[in-house]
Amino acid sequence: MKKFFLSILTLLILMFPAICPAQETDIQLSKPDMSSGKLLMTVLNERSSHREFSDRELSPEHLSGLLWAACGINRAETGKRTAPSAMNWQDVQVYVFLKKGIYLYKEEEHKLVLIKEGDHRASAGSQAFVAGAPVNLVYVSDYNRMTKATESDKTFYSGINTGFISQNVYLYCASEGLNTVVRAYIDRDAVHKLMNLKPEQHVVVAQTVGYKP
Repeated sequence: MKKFFLSILTLLILMFPAICPAQETDIQLSKPDMSSGKLLMTVLNERSSHREFSDRELSPEHLSGLLWAACGINRAETGKRTAPSAMNWQDVQVYVFLKKGIYLYKEEEHKLVLIKEGDHRASAGSQAFVAGAPVNLVYVSDYNRMTKATESDKTFYSGINTGFISQNVYLYCASEGLNTVVRAYIDRDAVHKLMNLKPEQHVVVAQTVGYKP
């Protein structure tokens, strides 16, 4: 009798997989809305830093637009992106701390790949607002991508390339009425260990994003 019920249960799972949903892992982002937002001069006028955030999660549309604006691919034929990069090294990768886990933004697929499950937002910075904000971006530079550069140049370029991306985020947030702030107060060694980064990967800065409270 027990084997009979197990067989029936297995059959139901195969017929109706929705009753046993798969464990959530990666997040396929929606296509960004290219018609949204304000005029550039208005956005520049409204660009500013804010440290107050609602705990409401970003909508899928805003999360998609935010990451594409940061460093998404805007020229498919060459793979080049919205943010410039010295020598086209593309050394800076964007890690996204959400309530559900830590993700890596894959620009080629416009997708978030799960790196670590669980709510680790508090580890993305030392200020109190970090743990409750819906999104924390952590910018990581892979020095191995900067071929033919000296060690001092790698530090220099990683900062510049991160600055381009973070400014794109600022402009997107101003355009969409979101709050954001770039933060240097982050335990880089602890975050490096948390995300199991390689020795050649270096945490540069973090940036918090969310709705106005």
